[in-house]
Amino acid sequence: MTHFDLVVVGSGSGNTIVTKQFADRKVAIVERGTFGGTCLNVGCIPTKMFVHTADLAAVPSHSSRLGVDEQLTGVRWPDIRDRIFGRIDPISAGGAEYREQHPNNVNVTLYHGTGRFTGERELTVTANEGGQAEVLTADRFVLAAGSRPIVPFVPGLEETGFHTSDTIMRLDELPRRLGIIGSGFVAAEFAHVFSSLGVEVTMIVRSDHLLRHEDSEIAQRYTELAKQRYTVLTRHETIGVHRNSEGIAIRMLCPEGAEDLVVDELLVAVGREPNSDLLNVEAAGVELEKDGRVVVDEYQQTAVEGIYALGDICSPYQLKHVANHEAKVVQHNLLHPDDRIKSDHRFVPHAVFGSPQIASVGLTEEEATEQGVPYVVGRQAYADIAYGWAMEDTTGFAKVLADPYTGQILGCHVIGPQASTVIQPVIQAMSFGLDAHTMARGQYWIHPAMPELIENALLNLKLNKP
Repeated sequence: MTHFDLVVVGSGSGNTIVTKQFADRKVAIVERGTFGGTCLNVGCIPTKMFVHTADLAAVPSHSSRLGVDEQLTGVRWPDIRDRIFGRIDPISAGGAEYREQHPNNVNVTLYHGTGRFTGERELTVTANEGGQAEVLTADRFVLAAGSRPIVPFVPGLEETGFHTSDTIMRLDELPRRLGIIGSGFVAAEFAHVFSSLGVEVTMIVRSDHLLRHEDSEIAQRYTELAKQRYTVLTRHETIGVHRNSEGIAIRMLCPEGAEDLVVDELLVAVGREPNSDLLNVEAAGVELEKDGRVVVDEYQQTAVEGIYALGDICSPYQLKHVANHEAKVVQHNLLHPDDRIKSDHRFVPHAVFGSPQIASVGLTEEEATEQGVPYVVGRQAYADIAYGWAMEDTTGFAKVLADPYTGQILGCHVIGPQASTVIQPVIQAMSFGLDAHTMARGQYWIHPAMPELIENALLNLKLNKP
């Protein structure tokens, strides 16, 4: 049994907590998977590198309407894949090596294994390569063990074989046909990637729309555009999977009855679940929500004093920028227990890097209506701003929700080119209390640049204010 001042479970955002400020403390980091966590290895970073490649591959499909005739002559999948992981894998390995060998980390011990609580402040770590388990005790714990893809029960799925976001990016070769079960951001982004690279993509969607958690106008528009690029089977539920001589046979149930689909590879992308069960956190006295998320207070502390949590294991957002914010809060509270700070989850933005991009912050119209919040909407189409003319974008738009009396911005939703960047001024305005009227009129907006989309959406708000 080895005692530590601090044990951090998870090497993603949790790893960022352990800086030189902890040099006087004995620290352990426990990682059951690849060092660096989901974002670095199987999430945000590699997927966006694939998305950028897909964006380039998709250009010839629409450049001719601007007078530029281009052709996509080929896709070298091994080169695409190896370029991406040829950069990411060394970063992950280097991070682990830094923790294990760098002179600045003499106070830090890295454990490659699965940790399970066997007491309130006792974690038993079983090494990945086998061997005897080691028991760690500590004064403080940080639970930052993230989440993993949900694998639903579908008859024959396990026996047939399938991919999740953890494995699909490392395929040996591109399939001719790819089936995707799911309708959220992971499914949408991979549909864009593989369809742009020439794969016949079919999305199997239980609901009426893709990205149904987005503002309904945004979800409807994205679904319409997706159906123009690849097959989207809405109101279809997968009820069975098996392998035959033609490939992977998928049995689906839809309003018209049963349908069959044959693909070469199958991606299951129906969401993610927290890894709290793998840690056996109940043995430590840590409370869980019904969906398995660790319960934390505004300081990111669990029901057990001195045990903190951050990121996907406790957060409903499942976003890297949220995990990073929470890691900073936890770090401060560990270093300054008598002067703790609270997490700020008021205006959490997100983006979907599909085609087109989507970005959102704050309330949707549906949420505002459900909560009885008064609002007005200002809309602006890309087609009606100068840079939108240059791109000849006819489908993208932005909508801003604001309080009709105070001008307080309640939400913003964008679908179109560079949406994830275009929305940033609104996030800043909401975070610092800048009202819509002042934001629209109190600063220069570069002309003719993309942010004019937001400027005009703000100006189109019918506020009860001069």
